[in-house]
Amino acid sequence: MVKYVGAVALVLLAVAVASSAERQMKSLLDASHDERWAEFRVTLQDVIKYCDRAQVTAIQSKKKVKRTEIKIRQISVRLRNMKFDVDADDQPSVQAAVDKLEHFRAELFRSMFNMSEKDQ
Repeated sequence: MVKYVGAVALVLLAVAVASSAERQMKSLLDASHDERWAEFRVTLQDVIKYCDRAQVTAIQSKKKVKRTEIKIRQISVRLRNMKFDVDADDQPSVQAAVDKLEHFRAELFRSMFNMSEKDQ
């Protein structure tokens, strides 16, 4: 029973963290449109942190992996699209965030298809 409750808690945590990443992405877009760059940088780090946590939790629970990958991909595409709309000083950090999210997606794919690093 305890093991089952722990698994359910991990699944709920994965979904909650992915939703938090989406909410932070909306805050990121608002900060970008209003040109609040300090808030933008902090929120960008929060998005990365939440996506990382969602990826780790989904892999641990072995549930909602596909949904988590889709959400991270959507966030990555939105970041990639907004990269040239942000301040020139922030473009490298946005690109670094996109690269990290793509790494998270690769890890999710590895877990979905039971691939090792050398199989790619």
